[in-house]
Amino acid sequence: MKLLLDFLPIIIFFIVYKSTNDIILATAILIPATLLQMLYTWIKTHKIEKMQLVTLVLVVVLGGATVLLEDKTFIQWKPTVVNWLFGLAFLGSQFIGSKTIVERLMGSNLALPAFAWRNLNLAWVVFFVLMGVVNLFVAYSFSEETWVNFKLFGMLGLTLVFIIAQGVYLSRHIENSENNDQP
Repeated sequence: MKLLLDFLPIIIFFIVYKSTNDIILATAILIPATLLQMLYTWIKTHKIEKMQLVTLVLVVVLGGATVLLEDKTFIQWKPTVVNWLFGLAFLGSQFIGSKTIVERLMGSNLALPAFAWRNLNLAWVVFFVLMGVVNLFVAYSFSEETWVNFKLFGMLGLTLVFIIAQGVYLSRHIENSENNDQP
């Protein structure tokens, strides 16, 4: 349910774009859709995650610039800026505090050695940086319609593949820690 809620504004953006072939209108609809998503999250949970807040601010700022200036470049840069900011935050967590962001998010559910948490966190850094680069490559190398399709299906697909790979990585270390616990 949370994944669907997280992707709902993107899905709405996609539907509006496909219905109108107008990226400015789709962006104008994306802004209130994201605001409503955050309002719903706040009402339901009484909290907004920092990553959600960063995304909201960038949607409002870059989406607003897209609508006001009628220039799709701003909204096309939004996924890259979001990914690079997340990558920077994950990288910074390697050096600030006793736990990486990944360990803070998943540590209550998993017991892993410290090196595994660091490696997993760095994998997310690389993933976020690459996603930003790939977004720019698609935005500047292909048609607007291809970029819109990539924004929904390509980014979601790549994220799912990465999460599956993360699961494989985690299973190796979870199995090792279980085997080490046996006499």
